[in-house]
Amino acid sequence: MTTPLRQTDWTVVDEGWGRKAADFATLSEPANCREYVTIHHALAVGVGDHLLDIACGSGLALELAAARGAECAGIDASPRLIAVAKDRNPGADVRVGDMHALPWADASFDVVTSFRGVWGTTPAALGEIHRVLKPGGRVGLTVWGHIKKSPGAWALMPFRLATTAKLENQAAMVSLGRPGVGEALLAEAGFVDVERIVVPFVWEYADPETYARTLASTGPAYEAIQNVGEDAFLAGAAEEARAHVRAGLPLRAAIDVVGYLARREY
Repeated sequence: MTTPLRQTDWTVVDEGWGRKAADFATLSEPANCREYVTIHHALAVGVGDHLLDIACGSGLALELAAARGAECAGIDASPRLIAVAKDRNPGADVRVGDMHALPWADASFDVVTSFRGVWGTTPAALGEIHRVLKPGGRVGLTVWGHIKKSPGAWALMPFRLATTAKLENQAAMVSLGRPGVGEALLAEAGFVDVERIVVPFVWEYADPETYARTLASTGPAYEAIQNVGEDAFLAGAAEEARAHVRAGLPLRAAIDVVGYLARREY
């Protein structure tokens, strides 16, 4: 799942998130299953639901929603990730596009989800989510929570190799997870029954090198790679992970993720 920024040319998102689409789809995204299953369960996604996933990335969340019986659609800013999502979901309505201008009519969906795809830097996307939801429709969003207090905070440290400007933007993005912030933005966008929930989220890796390769497939890693180069990023990430190796067990990084549930008023 991607983190598109609100900029004039939203297609630049593909530079970071699409450059290693196959690695992201097979190494990184499967770790999100706990997150996807938790939100789908909380929203009671099932047969008869028409569901849209925003910033759908390589489409694993769409597969899981379809397994619950939903009819699925998805949108992402990265054409290369969308190619994987289409391959995984041949029956879904999956499109490349901007989440600030969703290419669907008003009141098209029963459910809208976004897994760490709507951020503090993209609040206008909430208005589009509200527009495409049917009256009474449900929404489920996830965002990073209190990363610094997370036992797996170490796994995000290589992102800090990015420039100061990029780090400041990343901090603004994750502000949506602060207490009261997401609730207020959802209410301002017209949603009701807003609820904040804890979402289980864990990264696991076989070894430091797999961790480094996996991390390098993400957008924030690309921002760091632009600053220090790919070889330096991979070496730094692997070195970070070596301190957390446990004999006979995978590397494990539990990170705080916040979920928001709400619905459009009737």
